[in-house]
Amino acid sequence: MSPARAKSGGWGRAAAAAGVVLLVAGCGGGSDKETGTPAPPSGATAPVGAGAEAEAGGGPDAAAVTEEISAAATAAGFTEEPSDEDVPPALKPCMVSWQVDDEKVTDSEKSYDDTVAALARSGWKESQKFDHKGSVITSLDKGGWTVKASHHGQGGFLTVSFVATDNGPECEKLFKEDLEKNKNAR
Repeated sequence: MSPARAKSGGWGRAAAAAGVVLLVAGCGGGSDKETGTPAPPSGATAPVGAGAEAEAGGGPDAAAVTEEISAAATAAGFTEEPSDEDVPPALKPCMVSWQVDDEKVTDSEKSYDDTVAALARSGWKESQKFDHKGSVITSLDKGGWTVKASHHGQGGFLTVSFVATDNGPECEKLFKEDLEKNKNAR
């Protein structure tokens, strides 16, 4: 069993990845941090993220984002890790978590790079990239969504995931409620 499997299941890793999403990029939605301008409502056709353009008639939904991530990742050689834990039902319209089965990976770095490149070719715009000591986190924006593509591989430990969040105000509210609920559950 790999070290990644020794950790909590899919939702635990998805929650950790979502924490990275919130830490690295903020909650999204709300207002433009520099100008204070209110963010466009979910489904608006105004630009979002780092120059990404919302699709005509609004951004994609969670199913479309899942399909794009899955197509890019599987074409690059990844297999999704089946999980008995999932994103909480209230957050499903706002969050997608696609975890790589680390036991079925042959060249994780190449597959990661190929997946990010395929997402870019399908309209996802890279907004940030962190590369430090065996860990790479690439942020990609499209239609009001942000994907945090992460590759952590060091000392025999491998975790690769693609976690997408809807940056609209409705989802921001749901994420905050979920964080508060989990904080109070401790």
